[in-house]
Amino acid sequence: MSADGIFTDLSVEAARRALTNLLRAGDIDSPELDARLLVGAALGLDLTGLISAAKRVLTTDEAAQLKQFATRRLAGEPVARIVGTKEFWGLQLALSADTLVPRPDTETIVEAALACLDASGPRSRALQIADLGTGSGAILLALLSELPNAIGIATDINVAALQTARGNAERNGLAHRTHFVACDYASALNGCFDLIVSNPPYIPSADIAGLDIEVRNHDPLRALDGGNDGYDAYRIIAPEAARLLGPEGLLVVEVGHDQSDTVADLFLEAGLDLPAPAKTDLGGIRRAVMGRKKPR
Repeated sequence: MSADGIFTDLSVEAARRALTNLLRAGDIDSPELDARLLVGAALGLDLTGLISAAKRVLTTDEAAQLKQFATRRLAGEPVARIVGTKEFWGLQLALSADTLVPRPDTETIVEAALACLDASGPRSRALQIADLGTGSGAILLALLSELPNAIGIATDINVAALQTARGNAERNGLAHRTHFVACDYASALNGCFDLIVSNPPYIPSADIAGLDIEVRNHDPLRALDGGNDGYDAYRIIAPEAARLLGPEGLLVVEVGHDQSDTVADLFLEAGLDLPAPAKTDLGGIRRAVMGRKKPR
């Protein structure tokens, strides 16, 4: 499918409909939503603005920008990559080539962590949180937005990813409670944490080539590749968490399909208890595995 000339002399609403039809013909999922987001980004308009400007004819520059966006989307580039931002837990997060696109499934980690914290005290209490391999900062910033007196440390081995996370903390008014450390998972950390979270790479190396094009060609490989069996990161994180968590401190990690039992075993081997069964995401996959430091 080609977007050549399709948006010339069209109104905003007609351009949205044309793009929807183009994406549908290109077998793109959610063509209506993608079209609305791309037209809005090309014109710098939110939903209300798109409605107000529905009858206005696109300028030449707008038509050219929309054509570029359409071409990229038809080639398999995710909408979030094209527009450069993604909403997560109600926060608007900027993306970069060094970060994953935050996915709705990952909100399960936030939900699981908050549920465990809620069971042991008020959200207003002072907490120390670490997010290992933070990427865009999505998980940590979501937690800080719910925990008004928590302090967070975000680590990542990729300095460029940390810069993206720092910008997101500033954008969402959370920079004053967030610190950034360049290291591999928790290798540079010391102290006593109440909560450690992570969405580490967990795709077995041999499975990378079979991933959807939106992931395989656009997410950073380092954030996907979990080693031969997919568990390399968990073998590092579990003992590091056991070292860093305070008594009854909590570890919550994201896992892939059919990985929850093995990751739970790694937690037990590291000396952590399992406070609750793995929490499932909206698709029914056991997505969040929790471990708790044993009381002294």
